[in-house]
Amino acid sequence: MYTAIVFLPLLGFLIAGVFGRQIGARPAEIITTTLLFIAAALSWVAFFQVGYGQTKMLVPVLGEWIVSGGLRIDWALRIDTLTVVMLVVVNSVSALVHLYSIGYMHEDPHRPRFFAYLSLFTFAMLMLVTSDNLVQMFFGWEGVGLASYLLIGFWYEKPSANAAAIKAFVVNRVGDFGFALGIFLVFVLTGSVAFDQVFAAASGLANKPLHIFGMNIDAMTLVCLLLFMGAMGKSAQFLLHTWLPDAMEGPTPVSALIHAATMVTAGVFMVARLSPLFEQAPAAMSVIVVIGATTAFFAATVGLVQNDIKRVIAYSTCSQLGYMFVALGVGGYSLAVFHLFTHAFFKALLFLGAGSVIHAMHHEQDMRNMGGLAKKIPITFWMMTIGTFALTGLPLTAGFFSKDAIIEAAFASQRPGAVYAFILTAIAAGLTSFYSWRLVFLTFFGEPRWAGHGAGHGASHGAAHGEAHAHAGHGHDDHAHGAHGHGHGHHVEPHESPAVMLIPLFVLAFGAIFAGLAFKDVFIGDAGSAFWKDSLFYGPQNTILKDFHYVPAAVPFVATVMMLIGFLVSGWMYIVRPGSADQLAKRHSLLYRFFLNKWYFDELYNLIFVRPSFWLGRLFWKGGDGKIIDGLGPDGVSARVMDAAGRVVRLQTGYVYHYAFAMLLGLAAIITWYLLGGVR
Repeated sequence: MYTAIVFLPLLGFLIAGVFGRQIGARPAEIITTTLLFIAAALSWVAFFQVGYGQTKMLVPVLGEWIVSGGLRIDWALRIDTLTVVMLVVVNSVSALVHLYSIGYMHEDPHRPRFFAYLSLFTFAMLMLVTSDNLVQMFFGWEGVGLASYLLIGFWYEKPSANAAAIKAFVVNRVGDFGFALGIFLVFVLTGSVAFDQVFAAASGLANKPLHIFGMNIDAMTLVCLLLFMGAMGKSAQFLLHTWLPDAMEGPTPVSALIHAATMVTAGVFMVARLSPLFEQAPAAMSVIVVIGATTAFFAATVGLVQNDIKRVIAYSTCSQLGYMFVALGVGGYSLAVFHLFTHAFFKALLFLGAGSVIHAMHHEQDMRNMGGLAKKIPITFWMMTIGTFALTGLPLTAGFFSKDAIIEAAFASQRPGAVYAFILTAIAAGLTSFYSWRLVFLTFFGEPRWAGHGAGHGASHGAAHGEAHAHAGHGHDDHAHGAHGHGHGHHVEPHESPAVMLIPLFVLAFGAIFAGLAFKDVFIGDAGSAFWKDSLFYGPQNTILKDFHYVPAAVPFVATVMMLIGFLVSGWMYIVRPGSADQLAKRHSLLYRFFLNKWYFDELYNLIFVRPSFWLGRLFWKGGDGKIIDGLGPDGVSARVMDAAGRVVRLQTGYVYHYAFAMLLGLAAIITWYLLGGVR
């Protein structure tokens, strides 16, 4: 069963990728989607068998992979509670995204390639979460990066999509370099990369010094910081976050798959899986807390002012990932995985709901050109509202249980940086509520701003709003065929999406409402120890799962109060007093531009890294390779040969007396040499 769960998406990729042109788009869609639904159903079976049943950890070995000296790596599947939770998340969301894409991409001529990429991405993610050693995890890690590059740049005719794909790939390589160094150091310290051997050796490595660069550094702290560097890149944490918003250039189903439930949560999964190592590095855990809290706050501030509907949700994802790392940093691994689990439902719901809005508006993404859609697309409106309830933490929804638990754990923790994390996550909860309801109010309420504007208006919209879009860095979710709209006129009414796109919304909405209530006891409650078994490790000093239940009575209400404040402020600005937000932006234009331009990180990185890299590249290319290597090497030698040949050619005049004269000169030279030096 477990082999089928992992390899059915690979089979779908091979069928759609290799034979897509022969079998056609519709069979490719049906085959890949069917295989994913089978894998998802089997994942739920595994979830209840392993999590709730008596099944202990399984490690079926598929075969020998690498043997080199003392290094032996088997290709094996590690099946424990943490794995089956991830299998449910990955396969369930992926199956629903496959189904949704049948409707969303119905006019795209390259559907087989799209579905092949989706299945390849899912397979790579499954390889990552079922890995039994660090090298196998790294294989899945890089496979996910490759597939995300292909999906983000799927519409390769768009320069912005290509640039976004390259940016995601390069930024992730920065984090992956640290991850690779961490794996190397683990092997140096333990002599193995297999999880069981590494975990067994972890406690003996506590406080072990490592002599490097003339200094003694705590070995486990360095290992965990390097591993966390990989997680920062993949999970878009502060400083390595810049690729995530630009990745919205990919089709909306890609955004839901990559940025809701799978790729961006790989870093969270990795830290949770390696909890025995991180428990030995308290200093590294403090760094994780601070980075996570900073990410939650930073992304929430940027999300306040974005106008592209997908970018608002993208920054929301970035912010929620910060919450997960705060939970990991204070030692609440199951809290982080619980938020990962609930977040997958409501964030996928929001992304797919946004896709439904974009579909209804004929590929318009700017919320300033929407409004009044609640009556036109009521099902999408209610689905988006449910997702917003869960994201903002309305009591009894999925986000309420997981996000509140993290804020309480940050308050209860004694770890350095935890107070900072509590303050910033509480503030971020209010900001999240504000920008989430701002999205709903701008999109679904107020006067329609699309009636005379024209949905599907390629050129006219570009002329009217080009400056605003260029300034904010927005891009359109145009299909390959849809850069010029659907050929509709300027007064096309928005329409509800087809059933194949709405069914996934209903399923995800059900999860967004009930996932927290249904699973809170086994994930983070008293039944957690039996549920998680040995898949998560808590050191003897780590009592956070007990401590966060005993915080002062006011603390559990902090997130709810902040949520209500955000809702009321947003309602006042966009429903009661429309236009007040614009006035506020004008009064505080510097702060508004600072947030709108994402704290100027792109400009800063362009100045510090991109421009010097291009300058250095040109120097080595033009100066080093062109002038020195080629100039003195092949090009130089050939040029001198040509020069010499050109001079010699001039001697070939065609006159006999010239040749006779040359012969006489040669004869005179030979006789002279013979007389003066040739014979002694």
